[in-house]
Amino acid sequence: MRQHRFHGRYDSDGRECSWPGCEEAGEFRAPGSRSPSFDGPGDYRWFCLEHVREFNAGYDYFEGMEAEEIFRAQSPLHGWEHTARAFRPEETVDGAPHWAHFSDPLEAIQARARQHVKRRRSEVQDEMRANARFTAAERGALKVLGLELDVDRKTMRMRYTRLLRQYHPDQNGGDHGHAEKLQKVVEAYNLLKKAAAFA
Repeated sequence: MRQHRFHGRYDSDGRECSWPGCEEAGEFRAPGSRSPSFDGPGDYRWFCLEHVREFNAGYDYFEGMEAEEIFRAQSPLHGWEHTARAFRPEETVDGAPHWAHFSDPLEAIQARARQHVKRRRSEVQDEMRANARFTAAERGALKVLGLELDVDRKTMRMRYTRLLRQYHPDQNGGDHGHAEKLQKVVEAYNLLKKAAAFA
């Protein structure tokens, strides 16, 4: 079923208007009977443009409800008092707080935000510690070799050897087109092998 942008019209696919006696195409969606759960509108009715306007002008969501039901439906916590939550503990995969453990949705959102801030702060601290291992020049040399800040000496040597084979004319079939890259790789390795981080 394809919705057209902006005006809310749907392809009718042969569906007729639900208004009694109308034979126009039912292209506009309107709420039907209320869903028994708090989540979702329930069934839809379909009207032509003229009749959906008429329907909307007289529509009352709370029609037929008792005062207590209306009060409950207007509560910001409506639906959260049910035991079957939208997010159950076994569905949480990213280590976020379990929504089912909270009675107020705002508390759940706050807990998730606090956890996000804590995780981000830890990531920043890890990054600062990694940056502190190397000087600015050494970080530039790591970039030339395509290495991360948490690299060890063995990995650095293996990357250097691979790049030598790739760029050195004696190893790549006599191709001298990589002389500049080769020089940068050698200079980067010579700087890094003396780095305090590998002492």
